[in-house]
Amino acid sequence: MTIQAAERPSENSPENKSVTIKVGLDNRGYDIVIGSGLIDNAADHIVPFLPRPKTAIITDENVARHHLKTLTDSLEAVGIDVASIILPPGETTKSFASLETVCDQLLDADIERNDVVIAFGGGVIGDLAGFAASVLRRGTRFIQIPTSLLAQVDSSVGGKTGINSQLGKNLIGAFHQPVLVLADIDVLNTLPDREFRAGYAEVVKYGLIDNPGFFNWLDQNHNTLFGGEPDARRHTVETSCRAKAKIVEEDEFEHGRRALLNLGHTFGHALEAATGYSQRLIHGEGVAIGMVMAFDLSHRLGFCPAQDLEAVEAHLKSVGLPTRASQIEGDLPGAEEFFKLMSQDKKANAGVLTFILTRGIGKAFITSDVAKDALMSFLQEQLPPQ
Repeated sequence: MTIQAAERPSENSPENKSVTIKVGLDNRGYDIVIGSGLIDNAADHIVPFLPRPKTAIITDENVARHHLKTLTDSLEAVGIDVASIILPPGETTKSFASLETVCDQLLDADIERNDVVIAFGGGVIGDLAGFAASVLRRGTRFIQIPTSLLAQVDSSVGGKTGINSQLGKNLIGAFHQPVLVLADIDVLNTLPDREFRAGYAEVVKYGLIDNPGFFNWLDQNHNTLFGGEPDARRHTVETSCRAKAKIVEEDEFEHGRRALLNLGHTFGHALEAATGYSQRLIHGEGVAIGMVMAFDLSHRLGFCPAQDLEAVEAHLKSVGLPTRASQIEGDLPGAEEFFKLMSQDKKANAGVLTFILTRGIGKAFITSDVAKDALMSFLQEQLPPQ
């Protein structure tokens, strides 16, 4: 069967107000398309990647309820046979059990090595589906259609895929680049407020790493962004994706500069592990607290001015994000146990933790030179008393 794609306006035309960012990785490069109505016309973008009229969509129950029919209708309208794999939502889905389920269902759906798998969801689905694609038949191509703010600005770009271990977050996985990313900003309208706020932490991160102008823009325009104004949302996703694409092009496998993208994550991932990857703390909330901790530690070590720490914390508070571990409901481990959780960080080298610290807003840097006694003293002050 011949698959026929419909004619459509140029990605960068005023008619659809979409923009295309190219991730330059030689034969692993791909486009990030950002705009409105992309899921309605998803087949137009996906068809060129299909060797035969067949694909599989991996999604979760929440996304399926709101958007799966729109995506499948677009694909089936041009004669594509679609298998849908629907998983429970939440961080606990990033597990060996879910990976086995997905791989078995993909094989049962007769997905071959040259076919394309579609990851249709937030960061959890993107990470899990991408990892499944990386190992299925020793490597199958996949497309990211991110449906959360966090996934659109961060996790869908760059090829990091994986699942969690009981010992830590994202410790099992692979670098496996997608062949296309479709970021439809319209789907953000159905995102719960808490999820949108959590994704916003990853947006702020790009300003804090090396773009103070973007941080200032966010400080002035976050109400418009949260209010749903399309141009503000498009600008936010585009600016974030351009920043991430540039770093990924320079350091695809995180041997150097790409580690800057983990600002706040060493602390944040440990907090997620300490709360059992539960709804007590979702990823972006952990990142928000972790970024304040990184700025606070940087200030205590003499790198970061107090006013920059105060500005970051005030901004995150203004959008309703937590900024201190003491705000997390329930018990947290003490400093020694928390340090053990931090030590599972993927950036550790020869047992030495790598930190992303800062000399101020837009001045993040990578270091392993943090004395353990200084860190332990800091953790004892940050974590609630036992």
